[in-house]
Amino acid sequence: MPATSTRYCSPDDIRRALTSLMPSIDRYWDTPLKNYAAAAYDLRPQTTQSPARNHAMRLVQAMVERAVQMAGFGPDDAKSASVELTASPVLQTGPHCLLLFEPDAFYTHLFSLLGLQSSGRRWHVTYAGSTMSFKEAAKKGPGWLRLEGEALNLFGLPRSRMDGRSICCLNGSYRFALSNSAGVEAPTDAAKRLLAELPPTLFPSAAEAIKSANAKLWNSHFASSVNLLQLDDFEVAGLIGDHLEDPNSWLYKFFIAERHAALLPDAMERLNAGPWRGWLRRTTDYFWYVGPERVLPLVLDGGCLRSPASPDIMVKFSPHNIARAVRDRKLLPTLFLAFLVLSILPGTRALGGCRQPVYLPLLRYLTALCVERSGDSDLLSDLLQDDHPGMWGHRVLRQADGEPFHDVEASGGISTLLENYGVLPLYEASGDLASFTADILWAEMSNHLVSGAIKFSSSEWKWSGV
Repeated sequence: MPATSTRYCSPDDIRRALTSLMPSIDRYWDTPLKNYAAAAYDLRPQTTQSPARNHAMRLVQAMVERAVQMAGFGPDDAKSASVELTASPVLQTGPHCLLLFEPDAFYTHLFSLLGLQSSGRRWHVTYAGSTMSFKEAAKKGPGWLRLEGEALNLFGLPRSRMDGRSICCLNGSYRFALSNSAGVEAPTDAAKRLLAELPPTLFPSAAEAIKSANAKLWNSHFASSVNLLQLDDFEVAGLIGDHLEDPNSWLYKFFIAERHAALLPDAMERLNAGPWRGWLRRTTDYFWYVGPERVLPLVLDGGCLRSPASPDIMVKFSPHNIARAVRDRKLLPTLFLAFLVLSILPGTRALGGCRQPVYLPLLRYLTALCVERSGDSDLLSDLLQDDHPGMWGHRVLRQADGEPFHDVEASGGISTLLENYGVLPLYEASGDLASFTADILWAEMSNHLVSGAIKFSSSEWKWSGV
């Protein structure tokens, strides 16, 4: 994506496009942000659901209970988290694996807290994707944090350990440093205060370090009555492993039929040949391979997943072989598979953006093609009846010049910020929508909606549930 100083369309273009694609948002633009947040977290599951959906939700419940206990909570807490998610199946999928005080993450977590508190929920369940890489050149992303106007390197890493490296790879050790461009650790008083709050231990990956730090920061600054549960890509991969080891799973049945394997890559190619081009990129087929320094793309070839860059990397496309590779932490899921097992199959609403409001409905469209091929008409009916299975829930609250750590200290705490931001109209709280206007895909989408090349009634949008 280009730098946010570039603008391909106007904020009004974006609001019109969002309203055209998701008409129900129109009534929220002029109302307090807390109203929209409450609506985002207000979801009740369908009263009757297919066996495939019920089974998928049971596997999600089991994964959540494992993750809660791995995070240090007890069995009763684990059960309460899974029961709550089942009763109101909503999770935040917007911020990737970023430190809580990174603005892109911080203001989204505030938005989620507004919705969670309105519904009396006790668990903030998030999926923090970690197949992303360090972005050293722009001094943004998971390896950086801006404090008092200065970009600080979270781990004090040289460029050679950042460029192109994936943060999920177990290539540590990683230790928090908050160093400036001169290599000075914690160069300001604010940096010293924050560094004192971060875990002092060594971590095998940057993603593990950030996840651990977030748990600590949440407990000291955000906690109140809401617990944080962070689901990472390895936990989601484990959920996929659960599916592929269970013959009752729809995903197992789909994977075991060899004739189905090429359906998804072919359908993605067709999507990219038309007006939806770019929203779903076929960068890898089904999974990423976890290398020593970066995740590598795989292609489906002759019944196997192979790496074009490393011919010795090969996994047979079968439930047993893929599950074994997942358990060995060699494979991580694509966007499609992650959302399939977390959201689409179990019927969980995913809150994200800026591209998710478009790509999730397209992922659901691709899922519908696969479900039709499998012949499961009951699951297909579930997909068709879903109520807003994806909503704009990331970068909804945006403070262009905000420095979250300073904001928390200056305001006296999170509760004050929630009160201040919650009363702002959505129109004002979302600011200049720079993340949208700087994205050429949204400019193209705006033009396609005006020209009629894409319509609310388009067949690909049928499964959006909006």
